[in-house]
Amino acid sequence: MFRLHVEANSRDTASFSTSVRAQFSGKETAIERMARITEHDVVAFYPYQVAKDNYSALFQLDEHGTIALDTLSVERRGSLLFVFINGRPITELQIDKRVSDGQVYIASGLTKTDIELMKKDWRLIGEKKKR
Repeated sequence: MFRLHVEANSRDTASFSTSVRAQFSGKETAIERMARITEHDVVAFYPYQVAKDNYSALFQLDEHGTIALDTLSVERRGSLLFVFINGRPITELQIDKRVSDGQVYIASGLTKTDIELMKKDWRLIGEKKKR
């Protein structure tokens, strides 16, 4: 599971948002219930080992995901983007500029198990498409 949720308006109803604790600020923050980008938008990734049992990864999105990321990076500049992988909150990213290349980089927080599961679903960046 790969989900990107955008920070929501704190006055949104429970139908549209939910509350999570932001990792960096420690504050309760409202996020949109519906993920803007999901695992269905990922076509490839490339993992990097950061330390023992700690990995990072670069994710390449398909056309739909690229357009969604570009749109939210323009419309929601200054907001936070919350990253969930396999149901776990991994990190939050500050949207500080337009992202039009369809790539999302997660700097750390992934496990070897996460990487092995991703290899079953997506090709590595630079490999030919899976059949």
